[in-house]
Amino acid sequence: MALINTIREKSGWAVGAIIIGLLLFMLGGDFLYGRNSFFKGNDRVVGEVAGEKVEYEDFNAALEQAKQGFIAQQGRQPDENAMGYLREQAWNQILYRIAFQKEFDKLGLKVSDEELTDMVQGENPHPSIRQAFTDPQTGKFDRTKVIEYLRNLDKLPPQNQDAFRTFEANLTPERLATKYNNLIKQSTYVTSAEAKRFDEAQNTKASLRYLLVPYFTISDSSVKVTDDQIQAYIDKNKGRYKVEDGRDIEYVTIPVAASVEDSAAVRKNIDELATQFTTAPNDSLFAKLNSDQPYNGAYLSPADMPEKLRNQLPLQVGKVYGPFAENGTYSLFKVTGQKAGTQAAARASHILIKPEGTTPEADAAAKAKATEVLNKIKGGADFAAMARQYGTDGTTATGGDLGWFQQGRMVPEFEKAVFGATSVGLLPAPVKTSFGYHIIKITAPKTTQTYQVAAVQKTIQPTDATRDAAYQKAQQLKGQASSIESFRTAIAKDKSLQKVEAKGIGRGDQAVNNLQGARQLVRWAYGVNPEGGAETKVGDVSEVFEIGDQYVIAVLTGERNKGTANVASVKPEVSALVRNELKAEQIIKKLNASKGTLEQIAQAYGSNAQVKTADNVALGTGLLPGLGNEPLAVGKAFGLKAGQKSAPFQGEQGVLIVEPVSVQKPTTTTDVKAVRQQLTAQRTARVDGLTYEAVKAHANVKDNRTKFF
Repeated sequence: MALINTIREKSGWAVGAIIIGLLLFMLGGDFLYGRNSFFKGNDRVVGEVAGEKVEYEDFNAALEQAKQGFIAQQGRQPDENAMGYLREQAWNQILYRIAFQKEFDKLGLKVSDEELTDMVQGENPHPSIRQAFTDPQTGKFDRTKVIEYLRNLDKLPPQNQDAFRTFEANLTPERLATKYNNLIKQSTYVTSAEAKRFDEAQNTKASLRYLLVPYFTISDSSVKVTDDQIQAYIDKNKGRYKVEDGRDIEYVTIPVAASVEDSAAVRKNIDELATQFTTAPNDSLFAKLNSDQPYNGAYLSPADMPEKLRNQLPLQVGKVYGPFAENGTYSLFKVTGQKAGTQAAARASHILIKPEGTTPEADAAAKAKATEVLNKIKGGADFAAMARQYGTDGTTATGGDLGWFQQGRMVPEFEKAVFGATSVGLLPAPVKTSFGYHIIKITAPKTTQTYQVAAVQKTIQPTDATRDAAYQKAQQLKGQASSIESFRTAIAKDKSLQKVEAKGIGRGDQAVNNLQGARQLVRWAYGVNPEGGAETKVGDVSEVFEIGDQYVIAVLTGERNKGTANVASVKPEVSALVRNELKAEQIIKKLNASKGTLEQIAQAYGSNAQVKTADNVALGTGLLPGLGNEPLAVGKAFGLKAGQKSAPFQGEQGVLIVEPVSVQKPTTTTDVKAVRQQLTAQRTARVDGLTYEAVKAHANVKDNRTKFF
């Protein structure tokens, strides 16, 4: 890839910018794929955008380009999780290309040949070109080097030429997008009247009194909510309940965990290897042949050793240490060499006393406290106990232990104290650093000794028999479950199983709750069955899926389609809102039966009515101090005269009556121009995202990717 290679040669830090530029505005490629036998002649349409079908070959071409960009940037092949991200990226790029091109065409937006030339070798080069051909020493862009590069382009390998042409081809859609977004951004306008209203809303303060009857004073059980009432609420608030496709499932996981027998078998094997390791003629070869981990012949300081081995210091050349069991792995270590290293290592504990401020007085207080604690330790107090009591950093849980560390890893003042010590023990005085005052205890003095270690490590893995047993258990559950009811009943009979719910699973989701790499489960929930058969319906029980180190069985409990949410999918949330409306009706009816001051109305209502005061209430925030978000209450208060009460109304926390006491307008003169600039900047910053969502919403997108991925 010619341009990318040039960038690497001239300015490696610009590689990421070039790749991002390539990925953002892909038009699709010329990679054509034959028909995969998996599809067997089925519909090959991945989706539809603005009435235009997205064929599998087109999507796969965009995906391949995204994949190659990932490899170039990360230096590795993408794993399955990364591929899920790349598929989403490729889909969004296609969506952008199709939907926005129609908008560009409507407006007659074009990019001339002169513009393209200017973006590559003219006076106004593309940012990626400018970065790639800017001298990092002088910071100056050299246009002659661009021209020289282009003259020699045909002499570069074909793939390098193709990469540059792809970059060049993507300049047109990028410039079109810039023009389109700028047209909208430049139309953003804030009037002086808007700026004044905004400033007044932020800076005009009111003091008010209010009566509150919280909703919780009426028990939920006394207010029944019907599905018809929930549906009526949804119909009245459709804009708040727009949803994408979603699926609800219940599932159980049966882990494939190594058994006691599996662990015993690995231990027996490692014991046999320990005997052989002692007399092995070639230690590195023995480790390579018998370890689950690659051999590393580097010399290690105590700071870099495994803790189990470090506890055996000083080590003896030729001796085998272990086996040690840790984190599901048995380890043997044979010391094959030793020598003095270039950097010292030491082990220490500390108690950090931080100043409570930046003043000289705060510093002096911290020093005095550190000296006091140090004297307690000198008097016989336990260092670890003092660290847990007085320490102010993350080492308090370990009694101040910092473990082993090499020179160069701590702040200079701390290192000077630790590596200046020649023996174990408590340092005589606190040490000051930028963090505060440290009480330091040397637990292992400095050493430059390093050791070469050959390691044989065996991970405790479940055997085939253990895996088969877990699979059979999963299959047994599958055989007992044919519906939601039987699925739940079967789980209830087995105390080792735990049912988990996952709601609103998206069509493109890669994970289900904490199940990573669960794409096959998501596809099943959306009715995709690579083995053939009927599509998934509510109540269907899945096959046994192997996801990571566990088997998973699920039942589909609910589904929703893009549009307005149905009652079932939002019932818990909306039930609470409808219940509050019904409670509000009861409370308002009772409050309306009383007249007089707020106190008189509260007394007539009963002890559940509270009268409170709120000061410094700003219209623009919608908040009542001490109560929280109550925009309607704030709005009503600013719409009344001082001493005038509102009628009872439904708020966020309960039913309220508000009565303003006074309104204090700002005393300083408003800089209208500055406020206009502030509001314009805020609105402009939102344009790109809002424009994308608006165009997408009107593109009538149909996403069928679950059929293929």
